[in-house]
Amino acid sequence: MPNLFELVTGDLTEKRRWRDYKARAKALPANYRDAVEAIERYLMHFGSISSDMTIFEDLIDLFDRAAADGTPIRDIVGDDPIAFVEAFKENYMKEGWVAKERKRFVDAIDRAAGDGS
Repeated sequence: MPNLFELVTGDLTEKRRWRDYKARAKALPANYRDAVEAIERYLMHFGSISSDMTIFEDLIDLFDRAAADGTPIRDIVGDDPIAFVEAFKENYMKEGWVAKERKRFVDAIDRAAGDGS
């Protein structure tokens, strides 16, 4: 049963997950932290992601492991950081309004081109 505070404010699970993510990001070596912050900023502006924390938790897991192993940042994101982050976020966009609109768009084009039924 939630405590009185959570009854008033709502479930704090997502806020706790966000704070944990931010604490882990802050603990990274500076260059890895800078990369994570840049990816986070990009996702917030252009990601069209849901409020699900999984994408950020997976991001921090990836960079935690890379930092521990000494993997260079370019080995993670490659020569095209945009391609990396776009591919990364695609794994989390299977549901939600963006995915629905993409399907609607593709279906409309298929119908217009005579490919749909």
